[in-house]
Amino acid sequence: MIKLSPSILAADPLRLAQAAKLALDAKCDELHFDVMDGHFVPNLSFGPHTLKAMKQAFDTVYDVHLMLDNPECFIDSFADAGADIITVHAEVNEFLKSVEKIKAHQLQAGIALKPKTPVSVIRTYLGLIDRVLLMTVEPGFGGQKLIPSVLDKAKELRSLGFDGDIEADGGINGQNAHILAEAGINVLVMGTAFFGADDPTGFAQKVHLI
Repeated sequence: MIKLSPSILAADPLRLAQAAKLALDAKCDELHFDVMDGHFVPNLSFGPHTLKAMKQAFDTVYDVHLMLDNPECFIDSFADAGADIITVHAEVNEFLKSVEKIKAHQLQAGIALKPKTPVSVIRTYLGLIDRVLLMTVEPGFGGQKLIPSVLDKAKELRSLGFDGDIEADGGINGQNAHILAEAGINVLVMGTAFFGADDPTGFAQKVHLI
């Protein structure tokens, strides 16, 4: 079954609590938490204090995506704040140290790939991780169009025998979600599509049936 992970980044920043409750009420599987430092990507977002407040108020799986130049320095803070899954980028220096640190906290570890980064960069480490996050847009801002060629990476990962979660983030909506599922992707991050839906609960139900 497809998992739906709404990106809280796309929610109204003045109503984050309401957005989290909406995702839970719609029976979404996870809540995607984008963390950006203004260096690795050209935007800023949330810190661990925001995650901690959400975790205390809403019991769900928190999927934390660290778009940071130095993720290793923040893993302890986000683990303590309540992260269940932490994903770091393959494009940062010594990303394997971050993966090992995540696993030391007994959390699920993921590696993210920007659209132009090939699967070959992480092929050696597939046995160490729980998920691969494929960025289907250039990371940093929501509302972009999906880059279809990225889907070939999902097919490659499955052909290599990777049986963990393959997550995709960027430009995903109700019209293209089935194409991602057919490529072997089983976790869909949706921000604008979910929070902007007329009926988010009905939308989530349709995604789960893909």
